[in-house]
Amino acid sequence: MISKTIQIQEITVDELANKVAEKLLCKIELYLKEYATKDDEIFLSRTETAKFLKVDLSTIHNWTKRGKLIAYGFGAKVYYKKIELLDTLENNRLHPR
Repeated sequence: MISKTIQIQEITVDELANKVAEKLLCKIELYLKEYATKDDEIFLSRTETAKFLKVDLSTIHNWTKRGKLIAYGFGAKVYYKKIELLDTLENNRLHPR
């Protein structure tokens, strides 16, 4: 087996550790930006939506029926886009900015 030696001059161990940490942080941030799930890609079930909005399932049903919430169906299942729920909350704020 071949062994290799690296000599580093004019830098302290702490400075080297900080440089390595900076590079790792940049790579991690890049990874998170590329692979993180975006809110507009998240779908919630009726139950998850009720929990998210802290309301009863019957309220979700009524709001959907009245057009306050946009529902997406797949077979017998109903889903809601999380980003649209957040937008609806923002648009219905009690004290506008």
